[in-house]
Amino acid sequence: MVFLKSFSVLVISDEPKNLYEIFDSIGITLRKTNKTKASISSNFSAYDIAFIDIDADGWEKRLLELKQYMPVITFGKPDIEKAVKSMKLGATDFLTKPLKNELVKEIFENFKDKPKVEIEGLIGKSQVMEDVYSGIRKAALTDSNVLITGESGTGKELVARAIHKLSDRKENPFIVINCSAIPDTLLESELFGFEKGAFTGANYTKKGLFEWADKGTLFFDEIGDVSPLFQTKILRVIQEGEFIRIGSGRPIRVDVRFIAATNKDLTKACKEGGFREDLFYRLNVIHIEIPPLRNRKEDIPSLVDFFIKKHSSKRKDINIKAITEEALDALMNYSFPGNVRELENIIERAIAFTNSVEITIKDLPSYLLKNQHPKKILFGPLREAVDNFEKELIWSALQKSRGNISKAAALLGIHRQQLQRKLKQFKISP
Repeated sequence: MVFLKSFSVLVISDEPKNLYEIFDSIGITLRKTNKTKASISSNFSAYDIAFIDIDADGWEKRLLELKQYMPVITFGKPDIEKAVKSMKLGATDFLTKPLKNELVKEIFENFKDKPKVEIEGLIGKSQVMEDVYSGIRKAALTDSNVLITGESGTGKELVARAIHKLSDRKENPFIVINCSAIPDTLLESELFGFEKGAFTGANYTKKGLFEWADKGTLFFDEIGDVSPLFQTKILRVIQEGEFIRIGSGRPIRVDVRFIAATNKDLTKACKEGGFREDLFYRLNVIHIEIPPLRNRKEDIPSLVDFFIKKHSSKRKDINIKAITEEALDALMNYSFPGNVRELENIIERAIAFTNSVEITIKDLPSYLLKNQHPKKILFGPLREAVDNFEKELIWSALQKSRGNISKAAALLGIHRQQLQRKLKQFKISP
């Protein structure tokens, strides 16, 4: 594994010596790892970019496996057929052996300012969010059903839309069903539609939501809140891929990918009899769990910047561009029971109330400020106290630098490599 600025690089080659020499010559620090191939492959989300030698056996499988997690650069002996094949399989670029310093350096220059994963609408560079992005990429490559879990306000629908937009179904409909909003009395007509004359008032033929979603994705929002009847009705469609309109005896086949989301514990609901186990297993083929905001506070500065840009145009009299450090500190020390949705509401409200080009602590809601507590003085072993002090300093520097490791290291007066070692030691995600 090697690092260049914010890069972690995965190299797969039987003879990597030439590439390592180039890394060294252009200023990349090489760190050897004792990880086995198996353990490396189980943590692909830890890397930013991969170099795969296509002269080695099994390179096609590795490329297909890795491209969902990161950009992949292939390299090998001059072979037009192999080079074209690697690009068709998803490689970002191809380099011929022997590798040249300038070309390798150019690769890194092209990617140095790009985020690890680009998924519209989702903000955050924390490790827990990188795991979510990897799950989205993996889910988008299949047609398997997906269950998204997480607290209210974490962005479950955004994840569902991202999976759809990255999948082969992206040109077809994405239909959202608010499960708790459809009463049982209207269930069949809403989901399956009806034929003209099927009942009094049926003056036309109506398509149901399943039919509208054909060739696309159907998203069950808050599936944990549905009635037993709702569960029974949708199970057959998920199993068989067909349904019957009210007033018709002819089955209609549909090709639909199902994604469901809930803030409930469905495993517990199944044990208590509130949710059908067969439906749960049909939906829970791929599971993506979205972390609450309190577990990824390092993403708060990026989210704040995003919401300021999103909502600042609503003020016609003042151009709000930023937030003061004091106000940001208050947000960083808040638990956010309402998660990202609550943070966005706070920023939109602050933009409406502020009289400055920056959001100040006075613009934040009073209930948020009441939750600020002075830090307690800790007593204990000296080594523990020193470690806690170091953690506080590092966290503060990362906060001020908006997660930029080089800037944080400069603020702390240490080398970037020293800070990286400390981040690993204290298990802090930049």
